[in-house]
Amino acid sequence: QVHLVESGGGLVQPGGSLRLSCSASGSIFSINTMGWYRQAPGKQRDLVAVVTSGGSTTYEDSVKGRFTISRDNAKNTVYLQMNNLKPEDTAVYYCTADVSYTVADQIHQIDAWGQGTQVTVSS
Repeated sequence: QVHLVESGGGLVQPGGSLRLSCSASGSIFSINTMGWYRQAPGKQRDLVAVVTSGGSTTYEDSVKGRFTISRDNAKNTVYLQMNNLKPEDTAVYYCTADVSYTVADQIHQIDAWGQGTQVTVSS
């Protein structure tokens, strides 16, 4: 019922920038927290940034000051602006959203996940 689609990944040189976007679709009633995780080869999936429905943000320490998470509630879309990218930022980035959605007359709440988008930072 809920589908997240990510875009914006790619290959960028160190110091460069990328903007990831993720749009949610389906029978959405509301979205609370939206966020981004990333997973590098051989590593666990780690939280990068989250933003609440009210706009409060939290960042993982290594990206603080370089990444900015934002959202457009009207579009059910979350963004991750990544500046001054470093090789250690290389990972698959996954969008997630805490979504309330409807099935028939019933409301369900889940953590929805996108399929991931590859970000590679290399010279």
